[in-house]
Amino acid sequence: MRVYLGLGTNLGDKEQNLRSAVQLIGERVGEIISLSAFYATAPWGFASEHAFLNAAVSVETSLPPMELLSVTQGIEREMGRTHKSVDGVYSDRVIDIDLLLCDSLVLDTPLLRLPHPLMQERRFVIEPLAEIAPDLMHPLLGKTLQELFRNLKDKE
Repeated sequence: MRVYLGLGTNLGDKEQNLRSAVQLIGERVGEIISLSAFYATAPWGFASEHAFLNAAVSVETSLPPMELLSVTQGIEREMGRTHKSVDGVYSDRVIDIDLLLCDSLVLDTPLLRLPHPLMQERRFVIEPLAEIAPDLMHPLLGKTLQELFRNLKDKE
């Protein structure tokens, strides 16, 4: 299965945090197929003096989605993330790894929703994702990632 992950960090050595996360993903999730450029972005959904560095990565994996979630959350904890965002309350973080897409799978459970429900509203997610998979179709919206990025840019 081809999965697409969003990565973000706004504490410590941000570039090294992203590189470490990608290395651990490659070791524990599967073969890294592509990695976007790193994008400096302002915090979204909360105030912070720390800018973010974001990226997207595609990985070929045999892990089912719930196991993938467990592995990526383990990587977050290992890298120093102490808690996940809850009920839209966001905070600074060493690393954030979001499952964005798993092939064209649609999943809606209390622990995991695929595709990620807010990805098309967040430039820091959709821009790096469109960079590495511009022609990939969003399974619910029926638009390519490049189209979703263009739509978002047009609204800004």
